[in-house]
Amino acid sequence: MARILIIEDEPEIRANLQRFLRLEGYEAIEAGDGRQGLAAARAERPDLILCDVRMPELDGFEVLAALRADPATAAIPFAFLTASADRDLRKLGLDLGAHDYLTKPFDLGALRELIARRLAER
Repeated sequence: MARILIIEDEPEIRANLQRFLRLEGYEAIEAGDGRQGLAAARAERPDLILCDVRMPELDGFEVLAALRADPATAAIPFAFLTASADRDLRKLGLDLGAHDYLTKPFDLGALRELIARRLAER
């Protein structure tokens, strides 16, 4: 069973993502902010990380940069799920090494496809 880490500071969004992932047959790991997410990624070594951009402690860009700088986590597929559709932020996220940048509210079919594509590449 693939393990997916959700790094999201909004409890309701995090809970909805967790339910969706479990219904899809994945193990969901949760973190409520960037610092917790970074620690969980290092400890759990998930198969995929879904991360918000704007969060307390560390924002999503800082989390991604730290993951990419660590050889133990550098290759974990990473996707931003964010409310920000700003093109410059999207470009920054992809330039930092994110594989995907999906804006909220997102279609569950698009999320399902993103997850399947990234897990198939691992």
